[in-house]
Parts: sequence; C-alpha cells; structure tokens
Amino acid sequence: MNYALQMAASGVLTGLYRQDVLTNNLANARTPGYKPDFASTHARDAERVEDDLPDLPSNEMLERLGAGALLNPNRTNFEQGSIDITHGDLDVAIRGDGFFVVRDETDSSSDRVRLTRDGRFTRDAQGRLVMTTSGMPVMDSGNRPIYLRGNGQVTIDPDGTVKQGTDTVGRIYLAAVPRREQLTKLGGSLLQAPATALAGRRAASGTLQQGALEGAAVDEVTAIMQITAASRAVESNIGLAQYADRMMDRAINGLGRVS
Repeated sequence: MNYALQMAASGVLTGLYRQDVLTNNLANARTPGYKPDFASTHARDAERVEDDLPDLPSNEMLERLGAGALLNPNRTNFEQGSIDITHGDLDVAIRGDGFFVVRDETDSSSDRVRLTRDGRFTRDAQGRLVMTTSGMPVMDSGNRPIYLRGNGQVTIDPDGTVKQGTDTVGRIYLAAVPRREQLTKLGGSLLQAPATALAGRRAASGTLQQGALEGAAVDEVTAIMQITAASRAVESNIGLAQYADRMMDRAINGLGRVS
C-alpha cells in the first residue's frame, strides 16, 4: 500500500472515531450524572520498531515520517457536574467523590454490582428505592435494597440516611473505588468495575443533596469546538489521500509510460 495513503487512512479513521466519541458526549449533555469520554491518539512506530525487528533493513528517512496514528484507550472525565435543583423527594445529587451502588438483577452471574452518578430514583411495586431509568435497586451500606414504607414523605440526609417521618429506613451507600480508570461504561449511566476494584471499594467522602440532580460534566461549547476540530482533521487527511492518489496516477500514466 502507498505509504502516504496508509498514513492518511490512519488519520481519517482516528479522526472519525474522535468525532463519534465527542458527538456522544454532546448528545448526553442533558443526561444526569453523565461523565464525558476523551479519545486521544499516539504516533505509530515504524514497522521495524513495532515488530521488534532491529536487524530488519529499513529506510531511515521513511521512518522519520512516522507510520500514522493509533488510538489510545478512551479516558473518562470524572469531574463534578453542576447541581440542578429539582425539588423531587427522590432526586439525589452527589457532591464530591463517590458513586451510588445498584444491583443488576437481570445478570445471572455473580458480578451484579453497578455504579452510577445518576440520582433519579423512584419506588417500585415492592416499595424499594430503585433507579427510574432501569429499575435497579439502590443498595444500602449493608449491600441490601432500601425499602420505603407506604407513601410517607421521604427525607434523605447528606450522609445518605433515608427517613420516613422519624423512622430511619436505610442509608444509601456511597462508594469510592481506588482506580476509576478501570471502570467500564455499560450505557444507561451505569458503570461496571472489575472484581479487584470492587474488593478495594470504601465509603466515599462525598455528600448527598436531596431534591437535586448532578448534571452532565459536558461543556457544550467546548464539545462543539472539538467536534469541528476532529472534522477538519478528517478533511485534511482525506485531502492528503487524494493528493497521494494523484501522484500515483501521474507516476503510473506519465513516468511509467513506454515511449
């Protein structure tokens, strides 16, 4: 494959992927608790270096040109989102560090724990405190569902204590994991942590605010500018590919013509 075409193709593919990631961030700018992803690239090593073949004959000038771009693993920005007041009794925002712990009852495996910053809660037919979006029960500090009694007014203290009247019915557990970069997005504002991370979880230092929701940590203006920059990078690499194609055409039909 033409070397210039190969480098241009890598630029197009990585640029398109960056556009997808950034567009998804923008689409979730109104999703409570959403944390944006960032896609980045790094220069690909020359084939001789990449395959660890130091004795392979090569061209030093071509190696200096690079071998295109490769994607790094996505990183998630866990910065605090804005706190929006809703006045809903079962809307809860996290201020500071921590995640709500919920349980995926549709998962037949032992790994059913999910983490989220989405504090849109409601009560289900059994009276449990659950996520509005998925119906997953919210876990207390003893890893048990929280049951609400009747239709009495619910009060949620900053430390997670859930009360109905003067009775304490549970305490929402706010968990911190030691290495947040190990968390995997599942969709629906849910995160999954590997067993090693869950084993090291601890009580988080954050506090809860009833009647509020944490907004997405997405700056819409910045996201639009980043999408535009990624789009321009794609266009530039397409232009390079077209230029390389014209040069090959000239080499084949001009320089290679038999007189």
